[in-house]
Amino acid sequence: MEFSGDELAGVVDLFGALTRAELGGALAELAYKQGEPYDPEEFTTEIRTAVERYHLVRVDAATAGTDDPVLVPGPGAFPVLPANAGDLEHILDIADRAVDRATAGEAVLDRFRRDAAVAVQSDDPTRIEQLLDVSYELEAWADVDLSAERAHLDDILRY
Repeated sequence: MEFSGDELAGVVDLFGALTRAELGGALAELAYKQGEPYDPEEFTTEIRTAVERYHLVRVDAATAGTDDPVLVPGPGAFPVLPANAGDLEHILDIADRAVDRATAGEAVLDRFRRDAAVAVQSDDPTRIEQLLDVSYELEAWADVDLSAERAHLDDILRY
């Protein structure tokens, strides 16, 4: 069973934030309900891709105020629930979590800057274009200013 980044964000959004293991378990539960293979580790690539594309963002434990790092819906996501996901709140023993968006935004801002530097060093125009799109979403999501970074990325694409 495959899930889109927006569906992963929707599952996470049900609880506010989930650890990687909790998200894998939730996805396994949904797969099981559909009669599909349901090993939580089967979703590693989808989760990694969702993080890479900013559908999910990782917030470290100290920033999130949790015992373990958590994933929260990111600026690139339009969270939607996959089939049967509404039942997860009743099936899984996971308490709702709230992660402060401004605090999470600062962590994501650092990651964005690192990703932008790597894309520029790698001379990867596809990734630079993706990051330009994310920059607008991130500004709205976390109330940060990425105008300087966006101008730099845009200049790189022009040359």
